[in-house]
Amino acid sequence: MSPQRYCEEKAAPPGSELDYAVLRTSTDSRRALVAVHALNRELFEAVAEASDPGIGAARLLWWRDELTAALAGRARHPVTQLLAPVCTQRAFPRELLFEMVDGAQMDLDYNRYPDVETLEVYCHRNMGAACALSAFVLAPENEAAPQLGRAVGTALQLAVLIRDAGLDARRNHVYFPLDTLQRVGLDTADIVAMREDARFETLMAQMIELARDWFARADVKLAQPARKAQRPLIVLAAIERTLLEEIATLRGHTLSQRVGLTPLRKLWIAWSAK
Repeated sequence: MSPQRYCEEKAAPPGSELDYAVLRTSTDSRRALVAVHALNRELFEAVAEASDPGIGAARLLWWRDELTAALAGRARHPVTQLLAPVCTQRAFPRELLFEMVDGAQMDLDYNRYPDVETLEVYCHRNMGAACALSAFVLAPENEAAPQLGRAVGTALQLAVLIRDAGLDARRNHVYFPLDTLQRVGLDTADIVAMREDARFETLMAQMIELARDWFARADVKLAQPARKAQRPLIVLAAIERTLLEEIATLRGHTLSQRVGLTPLRKLWIAWSAK
C-alpha cells in the first residue's frame, strides 16, 4: 500500500468529513492535508488503544523520534513518508508537528480536565495544531494562517468531544471541565454512569455555547482575502457546526447515542459551504 493510500484510509475514508473537505483541493494540497490529519489520527490511536499508560508513552516517544528522523530525510512510517516531502517543499512550521504529539501526551497526563482553559489547551494542541498546519498548506503566504487554523481546529475538537462524550466516558475519559461540572451539580462519576438528567442538559448547553463561541472566532478569522484558499477548513467547520446544532436539538444527549450526519448530507454541506 502506498503512503498516500494508507493516509487516505486513515484520515479521509469515503464519506468522512475530510474526504468531502478536500474534494475541490489540488492534488498537492490534498496530499499534504491528508498526511497532517493522518498523523493526528495516529497520535490519538497511539494513546487511546494502549493497554496501559506506559505503552502509550512509549508510542509517543517513538513518534517524536520518527518525526525527527523524517525531517532529516529518514522517514519509515507511511504517514511520515508522505509528510516529510511536504515539510521540505513548503517550509512547514515544524514545531506544530511536535505540538500535536504534546496534545496526545495530554491524553496520558489527564483523564479529567480541571477547567475550560486546560481543555482549550488540549484542543489547541490536537486539532488546533493540525488545522494550523492545514491553513499554512492552503495559504502559506498568509501570516495569519496558523491563528486561523487554530481557531477552526479548536472549534472542531470541541464539537467532536461533545459528540463523542459517551464513547470517551466508556474509556474513563471525561473532557467536560471539572469546574463546569461542579457549577451544574455533577461530577465525573455521573458522566461515566451515563446519567443524562436536567443537570446534564445544562452542562451540555454550556459546552455547546463554548463550541459555538470558537466557531464564531473562526468565522472572524476566515473573513479575509485568503478565505477562498481555506475552503477545506470552511467545509470541515460547516459540517461539524451542523452536527453541533443537531446535538443541540437533542438537548446534548450524546452519552447513550452517537449523533451523526448521513454521507449525502455531508456532501450537500460541502458543496454549498462558502
